[in-house]
Amino acid sequence: MMVERIRNFSIIAHIDHGKSTLADRLLEYTGAISEREFREQVLDDMELERERGITIKARAVRLLYTFQDKEYILNLIDTPGHVDFNYEVCKSLVACEGALLLVDASQGVEAQTIANLHLAQENNLALIPIINKIDLKEADIKRTKEQISKLLNLKNPEEEILLVSAKQGLGIRKVFERIVEIIPPPLEDSQGSLRAFIFDSRFDVYQGVVVYVRIFAGVLKPLMKIRLFSTNKVYEVQKVGIFNPRPSNVDFLNCGEVGFFTANIRNPQDIRVGDTISDASVDKKVIPVIELKESRPLVFSGIYPLRESDFLALRQALEKLHLNDSSFVFQPDSSPCFGQGFRCGFLGLLHMEIIQERLEREFGLEVISTSANLTYKVRKKNGEEIEVSNAAEFPSRTEIKEVKEPYVEGFIITPARYIGRIMELAQECRGVYKQLEYLDEGCALLRYDFPLAEIIGDFYDRIKSISQGYASFDYEFKGYFKGDLVKINVLINRKPIPALSLIVCREKAPQKALQIVERLKNLIPKHLFEVVIQAAIDGQIIARASIKPLRKNVTAKCYGGDITRKRKLWEKQKAGKKRMKQIGEVRIPQEAFRAVFK
Repeated sequence: MMVERIRNFSIIAHIDHGKSTLADRLLEYTGAISEREFREQVLDDMELERERGITIKARAVRLLYTFQDKEYILNLIDTPGHVDFNYEVCKSLVACEGALLLVDASQGVEAQTIANLHLAQENNLALIPIINKIDLKEADIKRTKEQISKLLNLKNPEEEILLVSAKQGLGIRKVFERIVEIIPPPLEDSQGSLRAFIFDSRFDVYQGVVVYVRIFAGVLKPLMKIRLFSTNKVYEVQKVGIFNPRPSNVDFLNCGEVGFFTANIRNPQDIRVGDTISDASVDKKVIPVIELKESRPLVFSGIYPLRESDFLALRQALEKLHLNDSSFVFQPDSSPCFGQGFRCGFLGLLHMEIIQERLEREFGLEVISTSANLTYKVRKKNGEEIEVSNAAEFPSRTEIKEVKEPYVEGFIITPARYIGRIMELAQECRGVYKQLEYLDEGCALLRYDFPLAEIIGDFYDRIKSISQGYASFDYEFKGYFKGDLVKINVLINRKPIPALSLIVCREKAPQKALQIVERLKNLIPKHLFEVVIQAAIDGQIIARASIKPLRKNVTAKCYGGDITRKRKLWEKQKAGKKRMKQIGEVRIPQEAFRAVFK
């Protein structure tokens, strides 16, 4: 098919605004899936996605649509909505020329709507604004139109904004017509040598790595030799195919098309998302399609197998997850508490939770995970600069010249009546005020710069609680900025426990130290000797608690007589406990490690 009849587009929106439901309707309307095969969230084929009602992985599918007696190929790439899967959205948008910007008629513009809009504008995509869920009783179409119009600076919002109900199938034909009219076709370069962009991949036991590509120039077909730009490795293509939505083999993929190929690639490390593929038979140096920035993990956690014998199986599982999700990284690590395992990096707490659940469900592994930590940049007095993602590696105060912590730009969209309380919360969380903008009379957009450490915990829940569920929050990574940070060391019976150390803001350190000591006091069981729990900063103890020993009634057999006999027994018991304390090991349950960082 001619390139001018190809349209590559994505659907972007805030969580729960109906992306997956709209994708279902588009598939049904074009007959890509029959009524017998249909199920809700048809593109969300991961069990976790269907359970949680969210999209985790981007999906690509080819639709055929006839408009004015001409048949068009529409390549839809469905993307996630949660901020933790922002990298999935980024790499998918590179493969597109346009996007459907979906907004819930009852909720209006929300935080992730703005974040995804920024990504689409950075990639110069043609945008089609759509208001979804117009069938709901609480739908406020007029207000939502005003918000979208202000956001996109629309000249004629009545004509430019489409109204649909993805659930009931209303307005779907208009969406297809607008896609053909507004979204430009790919730039034609079918005569040039092959240039293809890798936007995803997965591992298949029988075929090796299955690589998802968008062709920017030339043709990709079986038996041709291809070269990977990043590693310079050469492979022979075995199969070429498309998704409609099931994988189907084709004779070739032409310029502008989206599909997949296999080349018996057995090492998952050879494939990098964002890499460019070229024709190995052409000597001409190929220019990469785009230099896609590698995602930088913001949250780190240790993952250890429950049984030592599962270490190799855990390594293989992590390699396969990294292939399917390049924003997830890992490296070997060892802990005196948990043994051999891996230090893993994630884009956020939900990302971390999803990876851990996939390890258990898809690979049948039982794992122990430590709490989430961030990466800090430390400049020492000797001029050396290091990155610290484990509190135990944080240098002493005497060595440090400057510490930088990760900051994010936060977007809070809230009803106007909650602005004051949300600003108080933002100030409490060390937020730096940037801007207040009204989207309409009753809805405001607040912009703050936050230290990431302040928002990865319960910040989102607190915003929802303050606003009675009406406010929404999203953020974008901004960079590293100077912070006044200290390390809290936890000592059990005067012995440091590195796994319980953490890095906090100096201002909040005393309060945090007291919380840690109290939590450990409640979670560590009683022993036959006294257990002393201490929290120290720069060698100074700032919080202390003790767990009294289990006490045996050694005088139970004494039925009276001289008190000195009882005193002798008590002194003997006291001396025995003292000796036991010197050689006894304190048992710290796994719950204690997790509770410290809640």
